[in-house]
Amino acid sequence: MEHMEIERKFLIDALPEALSDFSHQEYLQGYLSTSPTLRVRREGETYVLTYKGSGLMKRTEYNLPLTAESFAHLLEKCDGLRIEKTRYRIPLSGTELTAELDVFHGALSGLWLVEVEFPDEESAARFLPPAWFGPEVTQDARYQNSSLSRFGLPGEEHA
Repeated sequence: MEHMEIERKFLIDALPEALSDFSHQEYLQGYLSTSPTLRVRREGETYVLTYKGSGLMKRTEYNLPLTAESFAHLLEKCDGLRIEKTRYRIPLSGTELTAELDVFHGALSGLWLVEVEFPDEESAARFLPPAWFGPEVTQDARYQNSSLSRFGLPGEEHA
């Protein structure tokens, strides 16, 4: 299934209170290719193969379902770091938007990123982030998950 992904991404300095009260799910993903982006992901008990087009804030995304067996086979073919994270879905009061807060584990432990997906570019441009959001990194490719899998945390890139 194809759709246009329009999102903005921010670092955060402190986790929101009562984080465990929000809907959340464990993710494990790896990258078969980072240019173009070809990812395999386990979202709880769901398995997906994703192709993402080029771009930082706006890009085409195709998702195809996988079986658990196909996911396991393809994950073994992935290069770089495995991305392990817990994703929390936090409704943004006064809007119909949801913040997706990723708390990374493993090699990327300590990284907290929050993304907000928008229905169109105008909504993205008008968005005023809440006070708990930190610096915006939408246009910093180092914070794309595909880059994190290849190079690790920005400033701590591995060979």
